[in-house]
Amino acid sequence: MPREEMSGTDHQDGEAAATLGELATPALLLDKHRLDRNLGRLSSRMAERGVVLRPHMKTAKSIDVARRACPAGSGPITVSTLAEAEYFARHGFRDMTYAVGLAPHTAERAMRLRKAGVDLKVLLDSTEQARLLGAAGRAAGVTPSAFIEIDCDGHRGGLTASDPKLIAVAAALGEAGVRLAGILTHAGESYSLFTREALVGAAENERAVAVAAAEALRAAGDECPVVSVGSTPTAHFADDLTGVTEMRAGVYMFFDLVMQGVGVCTTDDIAISVLTTVIGTKPEKGWIFVDAGWMALSRDRGTAAQRVDQGYGLVSDVAGKVYPDLIVSQANQEHGILAIRPGSAHALPDLPIGAKIRILPNHACATASQHEVYNVVSAGSDAIHARWPRMRGW
Repeated sequence: MPREEMSGTDHQDGEAAATLGELATPALLLDKHRLDRNLGRLSSRMAERGVVLRPHMKTAKSIDVARRACPAGSGPITVSTLAEAEYFARHGFRDMTYAVGLAPHTAERAMRLRKAGVDLKVLLDSTEQARLLGAAGRAAGVTPSAFIEIDCDGHRGGLTASDPKLIAVAAALGEAGVRLAGILTHAGESYSLFTREALVGAAENERAVAVAAAEALRAAGDECPVVSVGSTPTAHFADDLTGVTEMRAGVYMFFDLVMQGVGVCTTDDIAISVLTTVIGTKPEKGWIFVDAGWMALSRDRGTAAQRVDQGYGLVSDVAGKVYPDLIVSQANQEHGILAIRPGSAHALPDLPIGAKIRILPNHACATASQHEVYNVVSAGSDAIHARWPRMRGW
């Protein structure tokens, strides 16, 4: 049996289900073909531009997915929690960036990983953090490595490329015995865009700001070997990556309705969905009840600010064909309410009690985080090919 088929067990229905019809709901599905296609799309794009792709594992949180994203099996990857870093280290990954701001306890924990042989680079944007990281490194007997976070669009933390504190933080790193890995930025504002022109502009701004910050450090006498940028929209719309050495992205592996609304993908690219069962109807209100509420879908309403509001998710049949304008209009804890999108002329489909359907997520990271295992499927098949566990926690 292939390794992927031996990964994990079904935590929801006791004995492992062999088909979607046998699978207890709600359950998280992952289309392996779409996953591999999404991975290949961005990998090829970065290879053509000579930029290292450092996949962000915050979306998948799965060793089985990581091995497909990084066939070498040791990195490079990005993580959002130290629990992720420890999990992937146990599975042989050695080249990681922890892309979240640093606190004293996380600095100490990160240095334990470096002492264990993991090339874990951390992120900071202040002289205070530089000093506490240096102290943690000395206590562990290792040399830390850190990125300085750059704010390219006002969406996250970090310093602007022209802020005098940038040079001061680099100096504080040197004084603390910390190696400057480079600069790191994230174009988070790109998630609010939806035209090609705007997305190309956001990608160029991200690149230009990152390169300017790196050049400012180099002009001050600091080495800045890595210029790290990344968001799923800008990764797919960047025309020019001159001066950039690596790209980070995470949701591109699965995609979701927010990314579809931005214009990065289509619904046919969305690799995860939640399988759910019809548990009731209320025809006079135009409602269908299913056994997937916000505990299975998440409360994320990321499409609410977009041109098309997808409620708590877009509905497809069990084979993956989307029902026109059928959305999860309300989500209670353990049940959802399906309804036709307001203003639509489409009719509510006839779905009897017991019928199984799928819900495409607004935000892949949030929906996946509600589940412990991916039930791996492929288009056009009712078979469950494998079960891939996903890690949780901080």
